[in-house]
Amino acid sequence: MKLALVHDWLKNIGGAERVLIELHKIFPEAPIYTLFYDKKFTQKWLPNADIRASFLQKIPLITKFYWLFAWLMPTAIESFDLSEFDRVLSSSVIFSKGLVLKPSTKHICYCYSPTRFLWDRGHNYQWLRMIYNHLLRLWDRAASDRVDQFIAISKVVQSRIKKYYRHDSIIIYPPMTLGDEVAYPKREVAQDYYLIISRLHKYKNIDIAIEAFNKLNYPLMIIGAGPDKDRLKRLAGDNIVFLGEQDDSTLTEYYRACRAFIMPQEEDFGLTPIEAMSFGKPVVALRQGGAVETVIEGQTGEFFDDPIPEALADAVRRLNENYTNYNPETIKTQASLFGPENFKSAIIKIIT
Repeated sequence: MKLALVHDWLKNIGGAERVLIELHKIFPEAPIYTLFYDKKFTQKWLPNADIRASFLQKIPLITKFYWLFAWLMPTAIESFDLSEFDRVLSSSVIFSKGLVLKPSTKHICYCYSPTRFLWDRGHNYQWLRMIYNHLLRLWDRAASDRVDQFIAISKVVQSRIKKYYRHDSIIIYPPMTLGDEVAYPKREVAQDYYLIISRLHKYKNIDIAIEAFNKLNYPLMIIGAGPDKDRLKRLAGDNIVFLGEQDDSTLTEYYRACRAFIMPQEEDFGLTPIEAMSFGKPVVALRQGGAVETVIEGQTGEFFDDPIPEALADAVRRLNENYTNYNPETIKTQASLFGPENFKSAIIKIIT
């Protein structure tokens, strides 16, 4: 059996890229096809991989201005010649599901979600953007029919695949790759704070957490970068510290030293709360998306039902009232269900 891996693009590290790295570990001989890549990224995270890019790689500064060329991406993904392969496993954020393969090649799509900005976030755009999105939505729906087997990362994604693509899918949870058992050099950080690790975008609801912690006056550390950083900093009180992007070694220490992890947004799955639980830390999460499948209320964390500061603050109070009842070993056991070995065995089973 000859296998190829396909991923939309390789420019910065995120949950989807961490999954791809695990897939490469499982199938190190499989080449990775991608629309374009940043050489610094591949040298750091995939130094021994056989990376094969589309014609978009030849465009100067493509990794910086890639959305200007989004209209070319369906054509680029369809241009790959994968006729030599028996199996293709696409790690699809948006475009990779659209591969055109020979009938005898089985296409398995590890789907992080039907394209969010096309299907359930596609509102409040200008008319020209709406026309473009409509055309891309038609392509996206047609491309989904080229997939032989969908894998969803959570129940909520499984329901979206059924609703928007009208396909069944199986669930294989993404692997947690950063945990307490990973050995990194120790470093001193502050103690007993609350922690957020997230890209700083408006839809991540970080402002809700900032307003809640301004009122609670508890220490909050925020790790991550993004276009909403300046606005969020203006909202934050002196008890809130922005640490920017950090490497995995530093993330490990902040997980280890925090009191609890805060996730105010809906995630399709959400690796960061599982990483926090792997250190025995409870989680406060919005009761939506993947967190409902990974956090056990009253045992590994607390939920809040409405994305408003008052609801989050109430959940933090409930967590503190019950804090002595959270058993770190119980929390770690729950996190271990999402380890890389379970992921590896499930992927190998479906590929073969």
